[in-house]
Amino acid sequence: MGSKNEAQSDAADSVAKSKSKSKSKTKSKHKKDSQLVLRLDKEERDAFVDLCKELDTSAAREIRGFIRKFMKKNRR
Repeated sequence: MGSKNEAQSDAADSVAKSKSKSKSKTKSKHKKDSQLVLRLDKEERDAFVDLCKELDTSAAREIRGFIRKFMKKNRR
């Protein structure tokens, strides 16, 4: 018979698996396979990343959103 710690670990694994399944359903159908490298002032970059965390988002998600809006607005 397993210990209490093993049972807690199993429960945590189950929760993690169910969370990863639900995340995969909401992900984009398009695989992201390219990178854009840019230089930023360290303080500005850190402030941006911190603000994104406070807003429960990621810097990458916000930059991708900016690019999509920019492209849509300026398409010819």
